[in-house]
Amino acid sequence: MILEKVQYPSDIKNLTLEELTLLAQELREEITTTVSLNGGHLASSLGTVELTIALHYVFDMPDDKIIWDVGHQSYAHKLLTGRKDKFRTLRQLNGLSGFLRRDESAYDPFGAGHSSTSISAALGIKEGMRIRGNDASKVIAVIGDGSLTAGLAFEGLDQAGHLRRNLIVVVNDNGMSIYPNVGAISNFFSRKLTSSKFARMRKRVKEFILSLPKRFSDPLYKAAQRTEASFKSLVTPGILFEGLGFQYVGPIKGHNLKELIETLNNVKNWDGAVLVHVKTQKGKGYEYAEKDPVFWHGVGPFDKKTGRLVAKNTTVPTYTKVFSNTVIQLAEQDTAVVAITAAMPDGTGLEEFAKRFPDRFYDVGIAEQHGITFAAGLATEGLKPIAAIYSTFLQRAFDQVIHDVCLQNLGVTITMDRAGIVGQDGPTHHGVFDISYLRMIPNMTLMSPRDEEELRHMLYTAVNLGKPCAVRYPRGSGTGVPLSDGFHAIVPGSGEILETGSDIAIVAIGDMVAPSLVARNILLSSGISAMVVNARFIKPLDEQLLSDIAARFEVIVTVENNVLAGGFGSAVMEFLSTRQPNKNRFLLIGIPDLFVPHGDQNKLKELYELYPEGIAKRIQTLLHKV
Repeated sequence: MILEKVQYPSDIKNLTLEELTLLAQELREEITTTVSLNGGHLASSLGTVELTIALHYVFDMPDDKIIWDVGHQSYAHKLLTGRKDKFRTLRQLNGLSGFLRRDESAYDPFGAGHSSTSISAALGIKEGMRIRGNDASKVIAVIGDGSLTAGLAFEGLDQAGHLRRNLIVVVNDNGMSIYPNVGAISNFFSRKLTSSKFARMRKRVKEFILSLPKRFSDPLYKAAQRTEASFKSLVTPGILFEGLGFQYVGPIKGHNLKELIETLNNVKNWDGAVLVHVKTQKGKGYEYAEKDPVFWHGVGPFDKKTGRLVAKNTTVPTYTKVFSNTVIQLAEQDTAVVAITAAMPDGTGLEEFAKRFPDRFYDVGIAEQHGITFAAGLATEGLKPIAAIYSTFLQRAFDQVIHDVCLQNLGVTITMDRAGIVGQDGPTHHGVFDISYLRMIPNMTLMSPRDEEELRHMLYTAVNLGKPCAVRYPRGSGTGVPLSDGFHAIVPGSGEILETGSDIAIVAIGDMVAPSLVARNILLSSGISAMVVNARFIKPLDEQLLSDIAARFEVIVTVENNVLAGGFGSAVMEFLSTRQPNKNRFLLIGIPDLFVPHGDQNKLKELYELYPEGIAKRIQTLLHKV
């Protein structure tokens, strides 16, 4: 076992090409085994194994720096950089992160969980080195071509080409991001020299030249190589990147270690910005992932031999599935309904919508900013756009939500899947800030359903409101309530009392309503009678209901799956402080002022007492009934 002998990158530098090839196989085996146990990003990491080996073989980490875009393609990198013995803790609470973390390893110079940051970060690191007098160290950004659909990547390329620093950008071109790439730039990668027709022609020309006598073949072959290099600059992405000030190399075979090592050795000492275009196969080495790289991009635990996911003991549909079925039904009833996603039709539940209504579906690539402004433009023409974007990814379009949607008071519906704590993907993916960053915007209506049935009616309400509206809902299965066939509108700013009580009031929002109801039953056993309110709306609040509660109860408890700073509880306190100051005592239950780590979703909720027993205990402690 070659991998047994490897702890750090220095251990691979004296390996033979044959040994490096065996190492690649062993890395794939370890990655596949670990992901089968813990879940994780499989296909993307399998596709970069040889590239990872070549980078660590050629460069001297951590003095040299690799900046991995997103980071979910870096599992082999973790295994080669001192984390092999802990690799089986991947994505578990207190274990290794599924992404890169500066506090995890000196070999992770820049952390990321969102795409397209690598070039900007790498350029900043390289410039910082230069200013500090360490211009000899190399900096390499590894970016998937899916991430090149985001404007941030081109902003970084633009400045890097302008400054002409000694920066290497490796484009990992697998034709995919999470979903097959869209857009003119992606198509540019897929044409020309990657066609089988061109490859056959190139092979025949080479064979013909080499069949000639050596005195003719040598000069002809060199001339052909020069001609091919010139031709590449016209018919490959080279013309694009060279126009931005980069020296372009490629495309090269991303699973050929010999070619990768030779190429990286050749370019590592070039002056100026260099872009190396590497062709890889997402899911390489695991049959099931090769056949369906979209499905195997990020998966839960599975059986390695059969490729079957570990069965979940539930028949309850996920919130994502309920959203998917609902927007299709809305689109069937109203031809003005259109849907937008940012490179995630499968993750957001819009894949079936895309099949049913191809002329009313738009995948804008990893470009949330554009997607929101595009939706605003659609709304000006009387359409009813639904922009389905994970809560954490909507952060990238914050300015567009304010400036292009809310300022103009346009009827755009933003749906935020994965709101709240999401689990093993960790701090870059928890959707725990959206209440705080959306409720402060004028003209915004913000709501969150207590179950999947209420989600249906909230979506109907939002689409027909004619104003900016956002709906947040959690990852995972619903509560199992029956689903109706029709829809009804919910009056904005209307909460509902679910259970009456005489001692305290619990005002909960979204997926915190169900545990609050269970907590009420626990409290009854200790002699505490609690009213439970489903707030439904974060903005506007049900001011009349809150005023009535404040007049009746001294203690008001709010529960939310969001940070407390500027969250739902803050909104309730802000409102009531203007009406009946100093009358009420408040207990705000939510996420404190920190970044939530990665780990099992339920275990993380237990950490912050966002579960029935935790909610009840907090209230009992407040009332001295423990």
